[in-house]
Amino acid sequence: QVQLVESGGGLVQAGGSLRLSCTTSGRTFSAYAMGWFRQAPGKEREFVAHISWSGLNIYYADSVKGRFTISRDNAKNTMYLQMNSLKPEDTAVYYCTADPKISDVAAGRGDYWGQGTQVTVSS
Repeated sequence: QVQLVESGGGLVQAGGSLRLSCTTSGRTFSAYAMGWFRQAPGKEREFVAHISWSGLNIYYADSVKGRFTISRDNAKNTMYLQMNSLKPEDTAVYYCTADPKISDVAAGRGDYWGQGTQVTVSS
């Protein structure tokens, strides 16, 4: 089993920054591809970014490209999402996910999910 815990969410003004963390426990963190998804009120969950176990394969949704940066520290069993130039439309609950297959992470079919952390961007 893998347990995922997100942190770092909060309230920020438009143009501001936040850094989300996803800390894992359980099986070997470095064996898993990881990703971030988000869900705004009344909307479906959407893909934000994913990162391979090595950190070499990274992909972003067009809506966050150039503003968000995903990274991971396998020694700390933690994945990060640095969010800059935040916009009100980035307001959502952000979830991290993990799976041995990056394709499953990208498709939202990851085996493991965190409980989410709220990000609210005021205009």
